[in-house]
Amino acid sequence: MNRIAALLIFLLLMSCATEPVRPLKVVPDAAQMAWHQMEMNAFVHFSINTFTDKEWGYGDESTSLFAPDSLDPDGWVKLFQETGFKSVILTAKHHDGFCLWPSRFTEHSVKNSPVKTDVVKGVSDACKKYGMNFGIYLSPWDRNHAAYGTPDYLRYYRDQLNELFSNYGPVFEMWFDGANGGDGYYGGAREMRRINGASYYDWPGTMEIVRSFNSSIIFFSDAGPGVRWVGNERGVAGETNWNTISPDTLFAGKAGIEQLLNSGHEDGTQWIPAETDVSIRPGWFYHASQDSLVKTPEQLFQIYLTSVGRGSTLLLNIPPDKHGRIHPADEASLRGFKEIVDRTFSVDHAANAVITGKNRGRDYDAAKVNDNNFNTYWATNDGETSSFIDLKWKEPVTVEYIMMQEPLWLGQRVKSFRVEAEVNGALKEIGSGTTIGYKRIIKLPSPVTTNSVRLSITDSKECVALSSFSVF
Repeated sequence: MNRIAALLIFLLLMSCATEPVRPLKVVPDAAQMAWHQMEMNAFVHFSINTFTDKEWGYGDESTSLFAPDSLDPDGWVKLFQETGFKSVILTAKHHDGFCLWPSRFTEHSVKNSPVKTDVVKGVSDACKKYGMNFGIYLSPWDRNHAAYGTPDYLRYYRDQLNELFSNYGPVFEMWFDGANGGDGYYGGAREMRRINGASYYDWPGTMEIVRSFNSSIIFFSDAGPGVRWVGNERGVAGETNWNTISPDTLFAGKAGIEQLLNSGHEDGTQWIPAETDVSIRPGWFYHASQDSLVKTPEQLFQIYLTSVGRGSTLLLNIPPDKHGRIHPADEASLRGFKEIVDRTFSVDHAANAVITGKNRGRDYDAAKVNDNNFNTYWATNDGETSSFIDLKWKEPVTVEYIMMQEPLWLGQRVKSFRVEAEVNGALKEIGSGTTIGYKRIIKLPSPVTTNSVRLSITDSKECVALSSFSVF
């Protein structure tokens, strides 16, 4: 009899169990999910251009010019780690062809410079030391190499990829840009060479070589396939920013391509989120003439709001100077930026609120949006594509920023939202938007003091699912 009673109770509990939320058709893979959670990565442009005061070298520069007198890759990475970055992507070779490691396939490298230091190893080792991820930029265009434009150069490029991935891994992201062909030194030819970038590099074959070293590596290029360009270099992701996009709609000779990259597409066929790349200076390499033009902490914080705060990942370039160190002006700005972020988001008023809202069961109740666990979430019943939650306080709180996150492993769902606060006994709209994604931050036009805040998801692709809702 006891066994029968126990079985009946078990069956009753099973019948009351909440059905899990079904993921959408297009979702991130594990590597992309980890990439989203990095939020901020550092880009490092450092090469022969640092010493010639150029952005794009021609490939004819003498290796003797690369002569930093206090090269400190460990110091770079330590600073980045202390100021909130989670990874470093290094320009191992820019368009001038100068290699920051002693490649056995060329003489145009650090091995023939006065310092002879393996910079790639220095950065890779420092990343391991400080718990940072390490990424590589290896320019496909090479204005130094005599064989550029022929099949021999492709073999050279792949040999260098093998060198880098064999000796300096693990590498989490491989960064390619769109610069392909033009005038250069080309081993002394000094001529213009044009190539068809889509076919010449045989990207599918090249990427397979890289995947043989790391099957989960993130590939950045204008159109992915891992992450895409955000469409500008100002540090601004789209206010509407879908992580999905259809690659076959890109680069088809249509106008508006940069806007498409900026906003993605709600019905995109692949998960290719936008990476927001921008430099702390006007240029990508160090120039002494720009020491007074370093972005201020306040400017960096605004970029944070328009990149991380719009569901993108920020890739901020910080170029070392001719000494091989991060210039004091750049360091001061980074540290000031970190102070602003920490101060702004130090006290989450939602932690002390009573949170209520309709849900699909106790495992998905509204309080999950502030249980300090990104893996739990509030969710509505299937078919309910709009709903709201209320936050109430015994004592008034002053609200200036709203932060939200979706459980992206279920796909990006929210299409529009509205935030209201109780002011003089009535709800007043204080913010609204379209997409949320991994993280959305709304800065109110002016602070509002209130006892109650309501978040309304006004439209969603499927049932509502939200990991966090914070009030600062």
